[in-house]
Amino acid sequence: MTKKRILFVDDQPEALQALQRTFRPMRNEWETEFSASARQALQKLDSQPFDVIVSDMRMPQMDGAELLKEVRRRYPGVVRIILSGCLNPDSALQSVATAHQYLAKPCDIGKLKETIRRTCRLQDLLGSQALLRLVAGLESLPSLPGLYHKIVRQLESPHADVRKIGETVETDLGMAAKVLQLVNSAYFGLPRQIQSVVDAVVLLGIETVKALVLSCQVFSQFDAKQMQGIPVHQVWSHSMASAGLARRIARQAKLPGRQLDQVFLAGLLHDVGKLILAANDPDGYREILRTAQREEVAVWKLEKEAWGASHAQVGGYLLGLWGLPEPLVEAVAFHHQPADARPDNRTVLAVHVADALNHQQQSSDLSGSVEFDMDYLQGQGQAGSLAAWAELRDEMGS
Repeated sequence: MTKKRILFVDDQPEALQALQRTFRPMRNEWETEFSASARQALQKLDSQPFDVIVSDMRMPQMDGAELLKEVRRRYPGVVRIILSGCLNPDSALQSVATAHQYLAKPCDIGKLKETIRRTCRLQDLLGSQALLRLVAGLESLPSLPGLYHKIVRQLESPHADVRKIGETVETDLGMAAKVLQLVNSAYFGLPRQIQSVVDAVVLLGIETVKALVLSCQVFSQFDAKQMQGIPVHQVWSHSMASAGLARRIARQAKLPGRQLDQVFLAGLLHDVGKLILAANDPDGYREILRTAQREEVAVWKLEKEAWGASHAQVGGYLLGLWGLPEPLVEAVAFHHQPADARPDNRTVLAVHVADALNHQQQSSDLSGSVEFDMDYLQGQGQAGSLAAWAELRDEMGS
């Protein structure tokens, strides 16, 4: 297997030398290069490929955010990480549109190594270089126009209620994912990862959320004409229903409260990859939906044939790039193939079952043929629970 190539950028000689000493023993795992300026880094990128770039934020002439913006434009498949001692709201918002992760400086070396290692593992989720470039190079996440305008109205109201804003953000998959990326960045330095969208919005505060939604250009609205024939509204309604059902399944299994938040969030975000694929190739996605209905084939299988990866893997890769917890990332990436997740991941079990049960109830949706992985459920000792879980679904719909 080809070694992953990592580029470190820092204008301070002592910092760059420390990185060189730290990563020299990793040469059997990674190939590393070091640049003392943004201009030098771009020259290296022009001459050879890299998988990951780790840049300091505050540099003369071109700072880290400007550098990563240029890297995204020229080399969209490169994973972009900010490593900075400049922790303030402006720098966090400046980097959120261009960096996949934001780490505090000085950074625990073990954490930095694990972040890079995890990022490299994630790249193996997607078998297509084109998809790697698409997901890593995303400039904006698609939102439904109605939801987008509702959030804007709430944010601009003189009587804005931060919890109500959080509840609205929670219903928009792209915004929900993005506020979680920001609140869990090093800028906040929180002792644990936040996995509740409402809590994330409360912690960020109205002004930060307003800047994120209105100023940073990280959200775009679906073009209704372009999306004609693709029932994207169903992604939102199905995601909310799956999140609620997954949480009830997890509660019945007596999972702890913090894990219930993770299960709900994984259910909410499990189909975010569909929005990315549909927004970037609407013609191709329309054809996949037609084929799935005509031949009664699962949509995710046709996606893998067409693009080399399914919407589940695309969504998991994006959320993993943003540093969200591995059990959640696995639950999104493997919600159609739960046996590929770690056996002790209870989140993926709840999301797999909730997704399939809700799709079974819909006459026309974005799923095609729906299947439970019965071998997996039997291995988990849960095959006999399907009837009880279907009753939970029916109670929620009544």
